[in-house]
Amino acid sequence: MEESGLSRGRFRSTTEHVLDAKGRLNFPSRFREVLSEYDSDVLVVVPWGADNLRLYPLVEWEDVEDRVLTEGRGLLKLAAFIRSSFGRATPCRLDKQGRIQLPLELRVQVGLDKNVMVVGMIHHVEIWNKAVWQQGIEESNENFESFQDQLSQMGIF
Repeated sequence: MEESGLSRGRFRSTTEHVLDAKGRLNFPSRFREVLSEYDSDVLVVVPWGADNLRLYPLVEWEDVEDRVLTEGRGLLKLAAFIRSSFGRATPCRLDKQGRIQLPLELRVQVGLDKNVMVVGMIHHVEIWNKAVWQQGIEESNENFESFQDQLSQMGIF
């Protein structure tokens, strides 16, 4: 938790994992350390578009919900997104071995098979089908210059 001006840990890095036969993911230990800073072992699993799941610490997910409630009112196009993502958001608890059960319906929806990539995205984690993720990385590398422009506007480059 945030104490004396220190911020919570952040989810960083990418690792390859294999889901077991029951659809459980061994949540990376460095990510479990970050999650422990939230004093929670609950992650909210959310389908994000057609190709990945997002896993949010409960308090981070509640912040996202609050922003949608305050800033998203009256945005009709947002209603379909809320139905497809927020309406399927599922709180899941890590078991004693540090595994999280990814709901079958959500795995099917985003096309996860047993080989997945676990990607730290600062305040949440993404789970991708390995082949889809690799294709996306290749496309990102090809378009790197366009990212430099945006990063420059942020004062990073």
